[in-house]
Amino acid sequence: MKTKKAEREAPRNFAVNRQAGHYYHLLEKFETGIELTGTEVKSIREGKVTLKDSYATVRNNEVWLLDCHIGGYQPGSYLNHPAMRERRLLLHRNEIDKLRGRTQERGLTLVPTRLYLKKNLIKCELALAKGKTVWDQRETIRRRTIDRETAQDIREHQRRSR
Repeated sequence: MKTKKAEREAPRNFAVNRQAGHYYHLLEKFETGIELTGTEVKSIREGKVTLKDSYATVRNNEVWLLDCHIGGYQPGSYLNHPAMRERRLLLHRNEIDKLRGRTQERGLTLVPTRLYLKKNLIKCELALAKGKTVWDQRETIRRRTIDRETAQDIREHQRRSR
């Protein structure tokens, strides 16, 4: 049973990019801050965010989140933000240099995997990823199916043996 303090400190996911694991081999993950306006924060807290086709890039010694859709905040009126604007991700200089080198040299890409709340701040989990081939995608699905069937067989065997 969780204590109230543990429940408050547990990260809350606002958006999860499930397709990232299907289309990419996720090699390394980074926790980043994200620069947002007030109406964007309120929209994210309402769950109006999609990471489906989004990606990140390193430009001018800064990391930018592109194609992340954050819906409008209805009470925001004329102060509302554009839904598809570029948002700056906040990282340490040595992390930015590492990401720039890895994405340029080895042909890797930066994929956001989730947006979550941590200590009242919205964070973005960014993964360094390598694209999967069609064969790799099929192999992943095949392994997942085999694991699921094995787990079902084990549960069924344990149920019968009681």
